[in-house]
Amino acid sequence: MTGSAQEDYERAGFGRHLDPGASPALVLVDPARAYVDPDCPLYAGAGAEAAVEPMKALLAGARRAGVPVVVTRVRLRADGSDGGVFFRKVPTLRAFTEGSPFGEFIDGLAPAPNELTVTKQYPSAFFGTALAAFLTADRIDTLIIGGLSTSGCVRATALDAMQHGFIPVVVEDAVGDRDPDVHAANLFDISHKIGEVWPLARAADYLAGIGAGERS
Repeated sequence: MTGSAQEDYERAGFGRHLDPGASPALVLVDPARAYVDPDCPLYAGAGAEAAVEPMKALLAGARRAGVPVVVTRVRLRADGSDGGVFFRKVPTLRAFTEGSPFGEFIDGLAPAPNELTVTKQYPSAFFGTALAAFLTADRIDTLIIGGLSTSGCVRATALDAMQHGFIPVVVEDAVGDRDPDVHAANLFDISHKIGEVWPLARAADYLAGIGAGERS
C-alpha cells in the first residue's frame, strides 16, 4: 500500500496495536497439497510455495514452546453438497472431495497425533466446527496463524478469531496467495482492521518466550 493509504487509515483510527497474551495456540490453516501441486487447478504458484518453509519453522517453534497446535483441512463429500454455495461459487473445490490426493497435508505440515485436526467445509476454521470451544476450554487468548491462502481461509479465520475474542496474529512469511498484490492488500487490511501481522522472526521470538515459561 502507498504511504498516503497508510496515513489515511491512521487518520481514520484504524490500526491500533493489540498486545498478544501469554496463552497462545498455533493455527495452521489448510496447508494442503492443492496449493503447491502444479497438477491441481488450485495451485497457487510461488506465492504458496514460498510460505511452506516458514510454516514448517512456525510449527517447529510452537512444538518447542509446548503450545497447542491446530491444523485445519477441507473435506467435502464426493458431490460437494456439504460445501453449499461455496462449492457452487468455486467448483474447483472438488480438489478437496473425499479421496482426492490434493486435500492431503503438505509433507512436513501434518499434525502430530496429540495435535488437533479441524475438518471444515468453509473458509473459516471456526465456521461449523468446535474450534472456539476447544480454545476457550484451554484458556487460549491468542492465535498465531499461518497457512493458505491469505485472502481466503487465512483472512476468514483471523476475522472469526477476533470476533470470538482471540487476538489474531497472522505471520506474514507463513501465509501465501496466488497473487502478490492480493496477498499484500489482505495483510494490510488484516493489520488495520482485524489483528496483528508479524514477520516470522517476531513470532518465533514470541513463541520462544512462551516456551521459556511465560505462558500462564
